[in-house]
Amino acid sequence: MGLFLDVLFGGGVALGMAILVLVSWGIYYDFRRTKIPLGFQNPLKLRLLHVGIVMLFTLGKTLEILHVCRQVAFIRFLISFKKSKIHPGVYAKDFDFDGIPVRVYYPKSPWAGWRKGLVFCHGGAGMIGSIRYYQDITSKIAKESEAVVVVVGYRLSPEHPFPTQWEDCLTATVHFLKHAKEHGVDPTQVVIGGDSAGGNFATVITQEILRRPDLPKLCAQVLIYPGLQALDFNLPSYQQNAAMPILFQDSVVFYGLKFLLKDSSLADDILKGCHVPDGLRQKYAKWLSLDNIPERFKRREYQRRPLGQFKPEVHDQVPNLLHATFSSLLVEDEALRRFPETFIASCEYDVLRDDALLYKKRLEDNGVKVSWFHAEQGFHGIINLCYMNFVRFPDGVEILEKVAEFLRGL
Repeated sequence: MGLFLDVLFGGGVALGMAILVLVSWGIYYDFRRTKIPLGFQNPLKLRLLHVGIVMLFTLGKTLEILHVCRQVAFIRFLISFKKSKIHPGVYAKDFDFDGIPVRVYYPKSPWAGWRKGLVFCHGGAGMIGSIRYYQDITSKIAKESEAVVVVVGYRLSPEHPFPTQWEDCLTATVHFLKHAKEHGVDPTQVVIGGDSAGGNFATVITQEILRRPDLPKLCAQVLIYPGLQALDFNLPSYQQNAAMPILFQDSVVFYGLKFLLKDSSLADDILKGCHVPDGLRQKYAKWLSLDNIPERFKRREYQRRPLGQFKPEVHDQVPNLLHATFSSLLVEDEALRRFPETFIASCEYDVLRDDALLYKKRLEDNGVKVSWFHAEQGFHGIINLCYMNFVRFPDGVEILEKVAEFLRGL
């Protein structure tokens, strides 16, 4: 009995020390790496959130080094414990849309005639996230907008390489367009949308649907802080929010390479723009010009940084980065003119802010109607915190309200 107690005590001490080391590392990493701009109003709350995230990712990386499991698998396992509830004003059904799992949320309130529909592609860098993880967000959108919301359970990288993710979303969208009436939806009133990487997938689906004259046209796009270009990672927002949680400037490239199953050693050259051929620099310069970004977004400190010297060997390893199915900001004008009305939500303290602003400008220049909401206290991933009590931020809730308002007004 004494030996058992000694072992138990020793194990408890070891576990306590491990937790202490993990917490200490999380705090050290946050204060060493993070630089929260002075204008952000809840720095302590965000730091506490970030310390927790750092601890979990560090633990996942440790398990990967020890060959227990991959870091991404560990993170998926952890987020599966999120208590994500379905809004009481809707009910849900799971379907298989031509081999792609989806969950459809139907508002319970009575409705005369056909409803609008939203196909939603969740975020998570194409590597994490799930239907269940997003069900509090997407069911709220369904209730507040009175629209039928379809959430796509697309396959994730690295098990399923790019472009599987947007192709799965496209398959589900095509199925829904063909069978919308079976779900009480007008097929001419179907919207495509998503957040972060899911917003990127949504813009690619819009491109693909335009090539399908046999299908109804999409009614609109809903894009929540989307990532839309991989050409210039030194736009003002990338510099101003370079060390702003939850998404750092270098993390955009690092996880982008992970998503594409490419060597992360390419990150430094890609951050400098060495992957962009001279011809493409000239072609796309007018679309990524800082003149297209309103002056008020350039008041915080940044430097004009030209792209680094072109390195063909870098470009040859990541050719997809500059294709319109990865960088939707680079879609040609002829196609963009045919895009549907679009809602864009951007966040002031998000590295991807200027992607959204430049895309908004391109759409408007091509005659596309854009509804825009800018969250002045927003940061990347904020809508995922709407139902997490202590780490809830008001701007995340407001983004969802604006999405619902846009859908109701279509």
